Formats: sequence, structure tokens, C-alpha cells
Amino acid sequence: MIEFLRRNVWASAVLLLIRLYLGYTWISAGLNKLSGGSFNASGFLKGAVEKASGERPIVQGWWASFIEHVAIPNASLFSMMVQWGEILVGVGLLVGGLTRTAAFFGIVMNMSFLLSGSISNNPIMIILSMFILVAYTNAGRFGIDYFLHTKLRQHKNQSPAQAASSS
Repeated sequence: MIEFLRRNVWASAVLLLIRLYLGYTWISAGLNKLSGGSFNASGFLKGAVEKASGERPIVQGWWASFIEHVAIPNASLFSMMVQWGEILVGVGLLVGGLTRTAAFFGIVMNMSFLLSGSISNNPIMIILSMFILVAYTNAGRFGIDYFLHTKLRQHKNQSPAQAASSS
């Protein structure tokens, strides 16, 4: 299965569809926050801390402590990171540029949302993003990554004299 994901052209076509779905989802979420004027994550963060108490807490205590002592005091920074992180992950996935990096940071954001008690479509997005990570360069075959990897391979295969003369 892994070799199929990493080498097969049909797998890269399916991965393209996954990338486009994820990219659209991320970029639309980020743009909605950005165009809405003043997005502020502090309400979400305070709600996550509240979900750490009670008889059946949804949020783990260590995560609530991180939110309470790091994220809430820096809510404006975290708000900006969420907005722009969603947009940048979305753009990376849509154009197939730095695809694996975009998928990785998408997973990091999805995990942060899950740890904060928000289920939504985060588990599905994590699973789909993991296919992109496992597929390695095949996930970006139909995108900017293809051209970047081709250029890097050509540069790597040149002798030092050829590389110096082409510069």
C-alpha cells in the first residue's frame, strides 16, 4: 500500500483530489476568519479550559494548563497564527507546494483543535493528511513540488564544475 501511494500515478491523482479538498477546507476557514474582521481565539481557548473540569472532562489537564498559561495570555498571537496557518496550509495543499510540510502543519492544527475539545471534521482531515505524508513526493506530483523536485534532482546530478558554470 505504501509503495502504491508513493509511486503510482493513479494514487497521485487521488492524492490530488484529497489535497484539493483539504486545501479548500483550510483556506476557506482561514479566509473566513480573516475577512470577518477581528478574529479572536480567546473565547475558544477559554471554552477549552472549561472543558477540562467536571465529572467527565473532554480536555486533558496538561493541555488545559498549556492553554491557560501560554495560549490565553498570548491570545492575539495565537489568533493570528490560526488565521494565517490555515491560509498557508490551504495554499500549500491547493498548489502542491511544500505539500508534506503543509500536511504536517495541518495535522498539528487539527490535533490542537481536537485536544481542545472540538471534534468537527478534524479526525477526517488528519486521516486524509496522513495519506499525503505517507505518499512522500507522489502527493505533489501534480503541483509545484514536481517542478521543485525535478530541479533539485538535476542540480544534485550535476558535477561541481557544471553547477558552477550554470550559475
